[in-house]
Amino acid sequence: MALPRILKNLNLFNDGNSYLGVAKSCTLPKLARKMEAFRGAGMSGPVKADMGLSEDGIQLVWTLGGLDLTALKQFGAVGADAVPLRFAGAYQQDDSGDVTAVEIVVRGRHESIEMGEASAGGTTEHKITTTCSYYKLTVDGVTVIEIDLLAFIEKVDGKDRLAQQRAALGI
Repeated sequence: MALPRILKNLNLFNDGNSYLGVAKSCTLPKLARKMEAFRGAGMSGPVKADMGLSEDGIQLVWTLGGLDLTALKQFGAVGADAVPLRFAGAYQQDDSGDVTAVEIVVRGRHESIEMGEASAGGTTEHKITTTCSYYKLTVDGVTVIEIDLLAFIEKVDGKDRLAQQRAALGI
């Protein structure tokens, strides 16, 4: 019997700057596909066709303690990939003690910055939602998923699922 890998610790980096001791939590990006039902002649039911990533896109939601000027100065960034963020997580199995390194790299821009409740003598938090045009998940140094929306690249387990489409389009 094996126990699951549990996140034991994390760090977040914004444009190379570490948030060690400042980052409180991250809601890692949800990966979802847009599926449309198709039922043609001779089919007894619909089959959902994969139409690419969902309309919700890729978002990283992260919370920091205190006041963070770096993220505030990035608000309104012009480029769709202007803000580079990196999540580093240490997932450990309690039966074996093995640690799995998980890294998620995204690039995007901040859609919202919630300044939180301000009260004298209380802690402050910023909750930031970053909409991403790039996503890469690496586990123990191996790239598992890489999505670059601007470059029309979608790699899963080393296979570029859009390579034939790029070739057909001449790009």
